[in-house]
Amino acid sequence: MSKKQTEELSKSKAKRQERQKEVSKAKRHKLIGKIVGIVVTVVIIAAIVAAVGLQIYKVATRTTTSSDFSAGLNEDGTIADIDVSKSITLADYENLVVPMSEVQATDEEVDSDINSTLSANQEVSDDSSLEIADGDKVNIDYVGTTDGEEFEGGSATGYDLTIGSNTFIDDFETQLIGHKPGEEVTVDVTFPEDYSTNTELAGKDASFAVTINGIYVTPELTDEFVQAHLSDQASTAEEYRQVVKDKFYKQHLEDYLTNYVDENSTVNSYPKAYLKNVKGLLKYDDEYTLSYYNQMFSQYGVDTYENVWDSKDGINNEIEYERDLTKRAKETVKTAMVYQAIYEKAGLSIDMDAYLADLTETNGEDYVNNMKTTYGTAYMAQTHMSAVHGIRSLPVRTAHPRAHSRGLPN
Repeated sequence: MSKKQTEELSKSKAKRQERQKEVSKAKRHKLIGKIVGIVVTVVIIAAIVAAVGLQIYKVATRTTTSSDFSAGLNEDGTIADIDVSKSITLADYENLVVPMSEVQATDEEVDSDINSTLSANQEVSDDSSLEIADGDKVNIDYVGTTDGEEFEGGSATGYDLTIGSNTFIDDFETQLIGHKPGEEVTVDVTFPEDYSTNTELAGKDASFAVTINGIYVTPELTDEFVQAHLSDQASTAEEYRQVVKDKFYKQHLEDYLTNYVDENSTVNSYPKAYLKNVKGLLKYDDEYTLSYYNQMFSQYGVDTYENVWDSKDGINNEIEYERDLTKRAKETVKTAMVYQAIYEKAGLSIDMDAYLADLTETNGEDYVNNMKTTYGTAYMAQTHMSAVHGIRSLPVRTAHPRAHSRGLPN
């Protein structure tokens, strides 16, 4: 074989080898393409399955809204179909001694409560030595004129006005500062250009002839004040102060006991049907709140919430909302179980006829009928049981710093 033939044979062999490489490469690419296609398909299918599964999970766990407050309750307010003594282990409260320092009234809250009572009984004083100051409530007569003529709606007698409330236009109120009861004052103002209450007055100057009848003053807590306004509670100032102290003591003690018993009691099993209904009630309340927010927002052109969980801090989706709903429902049901267990352990009972009669006497028959329609008598019994027969029935003592012991007042 000549040298030329040998070279041509080598070139031919090289071409065949190159074609074989290309064919092999094409086969590899085709195989890889098939594998990629299969993987992508599997991923898509998995995503679809996951999405469908998530949707099924949401539907399966989604709480149905309920507005039936008495569902799952017996007529006496107890939870139906459970032995509460086995379902919950109550805290050991029979030997509980509450530190008086935890529940006694503070001077600050007693003084604040008394001051609120005194402020609610302010009286008009015509003492000419008093001067009107910012924040005072005064009683005045006034007649308003524009161009020397009285205008409609510009006059009143015995009108109570709080200085600084900006109830009246311009600087009407500030012009009264420093004046005294019995004085007659001329107050000059200018109505705003956009005054819409009476467009005929918009932008006009006006003059008001004001007679200061008196300044409201806050009375002091004296025996005379107590006998005049609080005789159903006490006869002297000292007695009334003790009444207020006892009120806060009772409130603090109930709060302390409620927290203690709730925190130290253990739920062994929840009543599933009742828990489900409580979740529905909580969701009903959440949806009502959502509707209220959205109505309010829409009035001001603010974006509204799309979902009920959007209005909840720290909750981003329906699954998180359902978990939070379950947590809240369990807390509510636990509290109800605690009261019921205390109630049954003490052998107490509710006289619903007497309770409803008392409600009717206090609030009227229409109120009671509306309560029955909205909540049902079973739920009313449950709330009455927790308010009257629950914590207040506990045999507890309070340890006073000076070794004085007291029980929970009625």
